[in-house]
Amino acid sequence: MKIREIEAKSILRKYRKIDSWFLSGYGMNLYRGCTHNCVYCDGRAEGYYVEGEFGHDVTVKINAIDILKRELDPNRKRVPLKSCFILLGGGVGDSYQPTEKKYLLSRKTLELLNNFNLPVHVLTKSTLIERDMDILKSINDKNRVIISFSFSSADDKTSVLFEPGVPVPTKRLETLVKFKKQGFACGMFLMPVIPYVTDKPEIIEQAVKAAVEAGIDFIIFGGMTLKQGRQKDYFMNVLRGNYPQLAAGYDHIYTENQWGEASREYYHSINQTFFTITQAYGIPVRIPQKLYNDMLNENDRIIVLLEHIDYLLKMKGEKSYYGYAAYSVSKVREPLSTIREKLDTLKGVGPGIKKVILEILDTGRSAYFEKLSACKN
Repeated sequence: MKIREIEAKSILRKYRKIDSWFLSGYGMNLYRGCTHNCVYCDGRAEGYYVEGEFGHDVTVKINAIDILKRELDPNRKRVPLKSCFILLGGGVGDSYQPTEKKYLLSRKTLELLNNFNLPVHVLTKSTLIERDMDILKSINDKNRVIISFSFSSADDKTSVLFEPGVPVPTKRLETLVKFKKQGFACGMFLMPVIPYVTDKPEIIEQAVKAAVEAGIDFIIFGGMTLKQGRQKDYFMNVLRGNYPQLAAGYDHIYTENQWGEASREYYHSINQTFFTITQAYGIPVRIPQKLYNDMLNENDRIIVLLEHIDYLLKMKGEKSYYGYAAYSVSKVREPLSTIREKLDTLKGVGPGIKKVILEILDTGRSAYFEKLSACKN
């Protein structure tokens, strides 16, 4: 492993709109590159401009804490931070990869978030997060924390092959149980499932069942992207070496889509499988509303619920304009409650969607969303 230390110019990244997958408006990459070396990781793709050999080399932003302290300090900001979760994780490097043991950037970041009384959503594959239980508990006691782990399956044998640098799923689940016992909200990001390997109904159900038994609050699901170039080449070499009979099938579902997406038909098939299984187990497939309803401002709450409705409709194979309506709402600067009579002038907001928005404004909830999700959360 090679470690390269750099001085960063900024750390906190503000999103253009609230991220309904993580309930975050801000994120950060404390490290670039990741020695977890997951075979399917799209951080390997050229478009992320990660220097060195992905999976072996890591860039550390050694001044990250000093910069982040300035970026989070409310006394230095003309515009206050939005009320939402700050995401620690994701991007092009797990915040709890082995390099964190030496540099402590994630722990020090949590200390800052605690000092500034800010909520956090942590996404990781590493049980190293247990080290920071004390700070996370302090944040959760004062504000709010979500602990999420990502999985491609709950099968240890498969994980050793496709996720060679991380603890096996049973260990990750044990860590989630520990956090649940301490009163944390916890989630499983079952993504990406690997075509013809971990996307089978029995494998998906194994993961869902394990999540339910662990007491996890929600499961977010997603298929795999495979971008042309380094990511696809690396993945296919591993696949051919271990599952040569499956390689030909990838030519049918992965064309040269610029985002590396598989065919719409394939995603629809696995989404339906996942949704059917989760409905049988009664576990939410989006972050439950109770975890954010009193945190987000009214516009962001509406954006999130519209995008959740959009997700559920598309998961069922139905056409939806809710995502477009959410995008239109994200462009509105004033509170929607002040333009109630003008909602239908927003692009994508027809009578049905306007009715849903007004219901959220008046009650904070959406009966239509609850009907689609079939669980009152």
